[in-house]
Amino acid sequence: MRGWLAALAQERRMAANTVVAYERDLRQFLAHLAVRSGPPTIARLIALKPRDIRAFMAARRADEIGGRSLMRALAGLRSFAKHLEREGHGTVAALGAVRSPKVERRLPRPLPVAAAKALTDADLHADTEREPWILARDAAVLALLYGSGLRISEALGLLRRDAPLPGIDAVTVLGKGSKQRMVPVLPVVAEAVAAYLAACPHALPPEGPLFVGAKGGPLSPRIIQYAVARARGALGLPDSATPHALRHSFATHLLARQGELRAIQELLGHASLSTTQLYTKVDAARLLSAFEAAHPRAGRIAAGLDPVQL
Repeated sequence: MRGWLAALAQERRMAANTVVAYERDLRQFLAHLAVRSGPPTIARLIALKPRDIRAFMAARRADEIGGRSLMRALAGLRSFAKHLEREGHGTVAALGAVRSPKVERRLPRPLPVAAAKALTDADLHADTEREPWILARDAAVLALLYGSGLRISEALGLLRRDAPLPGIDAVTVLGKGSKQRMVPVLPVVAEAVAAYLAACPHALPPEGPLFVGAKGGPLSPRIIQYAVARARGALGLPDSATPHALRHSFATHLLARQGELRAIQELLGHASLSTTQLYTKVDAARLLSAFEAAHPRAGRIAAGLDPVQL
């Protein structure tokens, strides 16, 4: 198992969170087998029957584990089985006979343009409890999420030497699977980063993180999530207004303004175009909603229509 985990992280360059989840899923599966038939061995894994896999999936469903988590668990087990096969231990044929659970892909939930802009405004976050440099820091991070479409881990992974300052129109980030990509930096985003650096009281070495916490250490994503949660109340936004929703908003708003799908895929760092295509459904659903609200006969015309058909 340790060899498999090392291969996932080093050879396949899987995200650290995915490796941790795969390890947890495999341990749960092995614990399940231990309860049913004693300590698991490689020989027992090779001899598994489809019903053994289905019993594990049923047990996880009984624990109220969702379809997405079950699909990930099955993917992890198959990955481990392939590792065993590559190492010459044999084939776990049972896994090939079990179908992955069907999971409906949830549509991204972007913010309205005005709300997305407001979340990146340092003045909105102003209060008597937090220092001005911290407000500037939070605004700069959120500006990168909405202005450049970064994941929060990508923004917080930037080094001081790579700070996108005025005059710099692109920055290279390290995305999922340790894949690098270059994203554009709008002048307003660069100005937000510059304002943060001008106000930051801590010395930031070139090889250190660009964004730091109150004591000068690496900034935790939870701090940014908390800042957005506070702003939600001020703006009257739903719980779906999260830091990641700004990334969704970046893609949806670009698409609404005739952005090219392949270009948006590259900007977001999606490995598959099908992931980016989800934003076309969001845009179509918004068009239908606006149509139903504005057209006097929309109640009869739009009934039963798939938003994607419009």
